[in-house]
Amino acid sequence: MEYGKICLRRGEENDLLGGAYWVFDNQAAWRDDTCADGGVADAVDAKGRFLARGFFNGKSHIVLRVLTRDASEEIDRDFFRRRIERAWEFRRALGFSDSCRVIFGEADDLPGLTADKFGDYLSFQTVSLGMERWMPDILEILVEIFRPKGVYEKNDLAVREKEGLPRRAGCVWGEVPPRVEIREHDARMLVDIPGGQKTGHFLDQQENRGRIRPYCAGRNVLDLCCHTGGFSIHAALYGAAHVDAVDVSEDALAMLRENARLNGAEDRITTVAADVFDLVRRYAAEGRRYGLVICDPPAFAKSRKALEGAYRGYKELNLQCMKLLEPGGFLVSCSCSQFMTPELYLKMLREAAADAKRPARLLEALLQSRDHPAALGAEQSLYLKGYILQIL
Repeated sequence: MEYGKICLRRGEENDLLGGAYWVFDNQAAWRDDTCADGGVADAVDAKGRFLARGFFNGKSHIVLRVLTRDASEEIDRDFFRRRIERAWEFRRALGFSDSCRVIFGEADDLPGLTADKFGDYLSFQTVSLGMERWMPDILEILVEIFRPKGVYEKNDLAVREKEGLPRRAGCVWGEVPPRVEIREHDARMLVDIPGGQKTGHFLDQQENRGRIRPYCAGRNVLDLCCHTGGFSIHAALYGAAHVDAVDVSEDALAMLRENARLNGAEDRITTVAADVFDLVRRYAAEGRRYGLVICDPPAFAKSRKALEGAYRGYKELNLQCMKLLEPGGFLVSCSCSQFMTPELYLKMLREAAADAKRPARLLEALLQSRDHPAALGAEQSLYLKGYILQIL
């Protein structure tokens, strides 16, 4: 089959040859008349040599999203089935079954598509015009492979507008109830797929929630930006004396209390509705102390331009967290901003510890759960990082 062609400027092919998944509009020299928005096109170098095949969108800053680097591989229904089966087999081989991310965009060679499994239900998002065109087939394939009770579309994303796509959300197959119960380690967790953030639940911290076990027993815990209680519930189940769970969202805290009751931990968890910056300053001034502080805020830097201000925000928040820790206590500090790199985040923590005048030891480095593999050629796919520190 013949595809349209987009020719890169001389020298611009190096990114694709190095494993990049995106071609930007300023990298293209020309495109032929057969390139259609939402269709498939081949990227070629200045000498006409094939580089990659992917979704084309001339109205987007990202004009090509790579699907394959094999010139003989056609983009048809079988292509998407192979990709989805490969993605699911990878997760199952790692031991994931009940709940996990089953498709993670470029990392699974399915750019612009994210799909999560919550027990017997699926939730997906699409941010590519080309992927949107294939969603009727992809939905059929997902149903064939996973046999879910329901599939929910969570496409109420502002970023879709950059691809010329409307925002929408709703059940597109079967039925999806307002509450779905999943298992995480020893915890039973309720997920609100229609009303929850992202695809319904932060699965990217799933493995990290299990890694806090050694730091919980007998300690008073402060869980900041707790959302629906993933870390709080695990801390209680791992033997924490008490957990103060803080979030600005009353709806999230209401779900957390449901999760606490579900796990028999309601007597050890107190929910607090507050701005975390105000709260940590007040608690530090009051002389409160905790044995474990978990700091997992939303992304402060959603663009490179916002990075400087975000750095200051992360530093202030973590500095106050360090002040709240008793000698020998532990800090679990995370960032989900792709622009705050692991190296930069660790630099920030060093500066916060110095300003807090608290010696600190690095115990563990954290990344997103393995069901969210980061493609080395797609910087945006490595976004979650964190560290577990002991504050002396």
